Amino acid sequence: MEGLIFPIIMLAVTLLGGGLLLIVLKHSKPKNQGGGESLAIQTAQEFINVRDIQDKNLYTTDGLILTFVRIHSISIELYSKAEKNSLIRQLTTELSEIQYPFKFLAVSRPVDISPVITDMQSMLKEADDRRKELLRQEILQMSGFALSGEIVERQFYVSLWERAEEGAEKELIKRATLFSEKFSGCGIPCDVLGEKEIVRLLNLVHNPSYTHLEDTEFSATIPVLEYERQGSV
Repeated sequence: MEGLIFPIIMLAVTLLGGGLLLIVLKHSKPKNQGGGESLAIQTAQEFINVRDIQDKNLYTTDGLILTFVRIHSISIELYSKAEKNSLIRQLTTELSEIQYPFKFLAVSRPVDISPVITDMQSMLKEADDRRKELLRQEILQMSGFALSGEIVERQFYVSLWERAEEGAEKELIKRATLFSEKFSGCGIPCDVLGEKEIVRLLNLVHNPSYTHLEDTEFSATIPVLEYERQGSV
């Protein structure tokens, strides 16, 4: 009997300690169980550093105002060397006048091929049986590409910013408009993003569903605009 006293004492101490631990954990739980969702939302807002979006301006939590400009991509495959050199000289001249900082952003997003699918669906009404079958197969294939997100396009943006002060919004819009005109004057379409476009850009950058595999290899380089002189080797 005396040999069982020590195990009994140890068991009693263990049970007592476990009961105290349960009591402490119960009282330490937050009273508002529904606050978890709001906490997650608040954490996400702090992560992307966005306080508000109004018109063409984005306001950050650290006191900055940003304006975004989209530079539409162009294909220079059909340009001659003289045309490429002329475009480079024009861009260099225009951008050399900029005396304020800006950030260049290049992101990939799935290509919107829904208009192509809609056109093919409208063609089904007037097509014969053989063409209908071909169109159906093409629609299925194009839909597969759209759902898989394998077809992506590169989009280019420039962000301008200023400290949140009186008159900063007008100054930023003026800068963004002039910046857009510099590219448009060189034959490259460019426009200032509105509220909806800014939301799409944020979703494109921060939403994991838009993430695609890309080559992440890089090397430290300094980008330099160059052009070949006529008649040089």
